[in-house]
Amino acid sequence: MQDIKDKLAEDVADIEWKDLIPHSQRDAIIVVTPHLDLLDVGAAIANDNTQSVHHWISESLIFKPSAQQLSDWNAQPETKFTTLIVQPFVLVAQSD
Repeated sequence: MQDIKDKLAEDVADIEWKDLIPHSQRDAIIVVTPHLDLLDVGAAIANDNTQSVHHWISESLIFKPSAQQLSDWNAQPETKFTTLIVQPFVLVAQSD
């Protein structure tokens, strides 16, 4: 698992919302709460660790953005996110 995390770490990037809009339009955005590490979530998805993923979903620690969140981010396209692409998803954590 560490090898996958090391590989994924190379793909972590800080991106503004305006650059994430195309991914949002194809419903590929998954929000990762600050309680979780973006790389841990990415590695679990890449390894098809459904047990962890389902647990995080049930605890609302990862989720699809709400209509209100999308509206807020569209109104402020310069909002920054730390992102990680794990095909076909784009994991996002809002930057401070």
